Amino acid sequence: MLQVLHAHIQPAGHRSRKSRLVGKDGRCNIEFGNIRYRNHLGYVVDFWTTFVEIRWRFVLLLFVASFIGSWFVFSLLWYWIAKSNGDLTGQNRTDGHVRCVDNMDGLTTAFLYSLETQTTIGYGGRALTGHCTGAVALIVVQSLIGVFINCFMCGVILAKISLPKNRAKTVTFSDTAVICLNKERLCLLIRVANLRKTLLIGSQIYGKLVRTTTTPDGDTVILDQVDIDFVVDAGKDNLFFVCPMTLCHAIDRSSPFYELSADSLPQQDFELVVFLDGTAESTSSSCQVRTSYVPQEIQWGYSFLPIISRTKTGKYRVDFSNFSKSVRVTAPHCVRCFEKDGDGRQRKSGIDNPGFQVIDIHDSVDVTRM
Repeated sequence: MLQVLHAHIQPAGHRSRKSRLVGKDGRCNIEFGNIRYRNHLGYVVDFWTTFVEIRWRFVLLLFVASFIGSWFVFSLLWYWIAKSNGDLTGQNRTDGHVRCVDNMDGLTTAFLYSLETQTTIGYGGRALTGHCTGAVALIVVQSLIGVFINCFMCGVILAKISLPKNRAKTVTFSDTAVICLNKERLCLLIRVANLRKTLLIGSQIYGKLVRTTTTPDGDTVILDQVDIDFVVDAGKDNLFFVCPMTLCHAIDRSSPFYELSADSLPQQDFELVVFLDGTAESTSSSCQVRTSYVPQEIQWGYSFLPIISRTKTGKYRVDFSNFSKSVRVTAPHCVRCFEKDGDGRQRKSGIDNPGFQVIDIHDSVDVTRM
């Protein structure tokens, strides 16, 4: 009863909010179901990618378990060798008995010897005598396995630290997108900034409009994708990403936003996913940054505040306090309102005054005489 009452008193905007395909942080909101059992074996075959992609908590658990587990397993083998040779406390030893390992008389000392052997500590209290052939073979096997575990775990941790997606965390998009006039065109603008001084080489920017559509045959296509082209003043590819840039998508007849208006935009159901691909200058690793915008995050008739200025010392300063801030500007209500007619003149939105006469003034004519 309380849940029903709570659902009725929720704000309308909260009830109509839909989940994103791509979050603002770039994570994809998708779930795979009914995967066949044999397909799960692919995660085992591709074990390196599986270990690199698992969460840190599981990596640390694997790190601790692999070392302690190997120490304990080999301690049991050392204990078995010592027991077979009669080295343990309480066993009847004859005069002149030679131990396999000195000062190893129980499971605890066997575990300590296993740890000291695999980590190459060698305190000197326990040492192999060379009397037992099995002990010599065991110490060789344990040393090789210990080196393999060390290399594998160090590689996993290093690979996780240097993942390209960690570099992507220092590239940020504006919280909202705006639609305003830009160079005499109605455009959708998005800001992107690189928070590091090192560049992203070969940066490429593109977008996807994700929405649910219906085909002429009546079939419903979920997550239908439409390409969205973005450009900046410096071009489209191989951008000089040294300071924040403004991505621009011209809303023309080829744009999927052509039929939208300032009133119909909030009622739309789509998601604009923006991608930025590049190569990190310091690590030469490729990375991809992505974010998404829903209609409620696109402001019609707004423009971004300027953020780049020049200091007295001659340096260029970027004010990130205004990175996502926008201000209301004059913009047409829809694209059709701004279209040009067949004569190339802009359509008039006012009332014609028949008493107004247009006179051409030529600069070459000197109308002032002394």
